[in-house]
Amino acid sequence: MIRLVLVEDEALVRLGMRQLLGFDPRIQLIADAASGDEALELIARESPDVVLMDVRLPGMSGVEVLKALRQRGIATPVILITTFDDEQAFLQAMHAGASAFLRKDISLEDLTAAIDAALKGERTFRPAITQVAQKRLFEIKSNFAAADLPDPLTRREIEVLRLMAAGLSNKEIAEALFAGEATIKTHASSILSKLGVRDRTRAVLKGLELGYV
Repeated sequence: MIRLVLVEDEALVRLGMRQLLGFDPRIQLIADAASGDEALELIARESPDVVLMDVRLPGMSGVEVLKALRQRGIATPVILITTFDDEQAFLQAMHAGASAFLRKDISLEDLTAAIDAALKGERTFRPAITQVAQKRLFEIKSNFAAADLPDPLTRREIEVLRLMAAGLSNKEIAEALFAGEATIKTHASSILSKLGVRDRTRAVLKGLELGYV
């Protein structure tokens, strides 16, 4: 059984999330909170397996709660959800160590997949790319020559590609994934090679085409 705490300030949205989570018999919603301050104490007291928390909350924001949990030494996986495309919140969440950053209109299948990934210590960013970033990307023509995909991307390379899609630099990706910048550069070079493209923009476009992003 997966013990989950839900943090959402809007009552109707909270009810909808409870009903959605109820479709997965593995998930036990042990408690919910409507503010960041309430959530911090609740999570510390209940020690859930995973937390599903809104980014925008009264009092402390979801990112601030996450940072406070880590400062207390609480490593519970935290999945942040949002209604809005907020690139700044996305970057802050990644740097703070969020296990996932998701839109509230996500399907149950993708939500439970993110929960499962978080429990394994993996990170999920879907969509990793905001609508604003998508608009910027698709303003660039995508009719470029690309080789057939010779080898599939590794799980780590997919994570790097999704963060590239969100506009993060190699340094920011390294910080988000707790890796060295040189390691990220190596992953980026491998991604370009496997996708048969010559730059990051084309890598993201190819990743969108192949369903990696």
